Amino acid sequence: MSKPTTKDLARAAGVSMATVDRVLNARSGVRKATVDRVNKAIKEINFVRDMAAANLARSKEYSLVFLLPDHDDEFIDLVRESVAEANASMAHERTNLRIIRAPANDPHRIAQMLDLLSAEQIDGVAIMAPETPQVRDSIARLDAQGVAVVAFESHQPTAKSAYYVGINNEAAGRTVGQLMARFTGERQGSVLVLTETMQARDSQERRLGFDAIMSKYAPRLRVRPSMETYGDPARTAKIIKAASENLPPVVGVYLMNHNIGETMKAIKMLGASLQTVIIGHELTPQTRECLLDGSMDAVITQDVGHLVRSSIRLLRAKAARMGTVASQERIRIEIILRENMPEDT
Repeated sequence: MSKPTTKDLARAAGVSMATVDRVLNARSGVRKATVDRVNKAIKEINFVRDMAAANLARSKEYSLVFLLPDHDDEFIDLVRESVAEANASMAHERTNLRIIRAPANDPHRIAQMLDLLSAEQIDGVAIMAPETPQVRDSIARLDAQGVAVVAFESHQPTAKSAYYVGINNEAAGRTVGQLMARFTGERQGSVLVLTETMQARDSQERRLGFDAIMSKYAPRLRVRPSMETYGDPARTAKIIKAASENLPPVVGVYLMNHNIGETMKAIKMLGASLQTVIIGHELTPQTRECLLDGSMDAVITQDVGHLVRSSIRLLRAKAARMGTVASQERIRIEIILRENMPEDT
C-alpha cells in the first residue's frame, strides 16, 4: 500500500492543496479550525511528510545542537560518535548537527550556555543535563522563541515543552531489581547503590523502580542509601573500601551512572573480600570488558544510535510543526549478559 500523499491529505481534510501547503509549512492566513482539520486528517490517514523533499523545495536547512556533559566517559563518547555518524549521513537532508559541552554539576553554567542559543541560530537542541529550576527556565525561554527542545536520556518533567528521548528509567530500575533478587539467590546482606549524582532525574527514577522491586521480592537484602561519587576517583575508592569493611556482607552493587571505570577498579582491588553481584547501565567498552571477565553480571542498555536519530527526528518534526510516529521513537530496554552480548562493531 502506497504512502498517503499531500493530495490524499487535502481530500481527507476537505481543503485545497494550497491550504495543506500553508498548514504543513506553518504559514499565516489559515483559520485555527482549518489547521485542526488538517492535523486531524494527518492522524486519520497516517500521513508522513517527506521531509527531505519538503526541505529541498523551500531551501530549509535545520541547525540542531546536542548539549552534552563536558566530562568524558565512554557513554558520552558513544553519543558523540553517533552524532558525528548522523551528521555525515544526513547532509543530503539539509540537517546540520553540532555538539556543545557544559559542566554536568553546574546548573547555572548549563543555563547560561542554553541562554546563548536563539531561534536565529538554531532550530532545536537536545539537552543531556540534570533537572534543575535553572535548566527548566532556560527550556521555557527556548520554547517561547520557537526553538524545539528534546530532553536527551535524562527526563526534564518540569519542562512541559520538552520531548523526552530515552528508556523508561523507572522500568529500568525495576528490571535491575528483578535481576539482583534472582542473581543473589538466598544470600543475605547489603546492596550498594552508586551514582555520580542523585540530582539527575534518571538516577532518581532508577532508584525508585529498584527499591519497589527489592522491597517486594528481596526483603532479605538491605539496600543502602544512594552514594554519590561526583565523578571523583578518590571518593569512589573510599566509598567502596568503607562499605566492604563496615557493612554486613555486600552481596550486590547497583551502578546507576555511566562512568564505572573507577568504581570497578576499586572493587577489583579488594579482590575476594567483596564477592558481589554487580549490575550497571549502558554497553560501553568498559562494561563489555567487565561482562567478559565476569566482574559484572548484567548491563541494562539502550541503542545509542536510536537515541540520537530519534532526537533528530523529533527536533525536526517539532521545528516544522509536524506530527511524529510514537512507535518509531520508543526506546527499548535491553538486558545484556555475557552470553548474549552483541559483537563489538
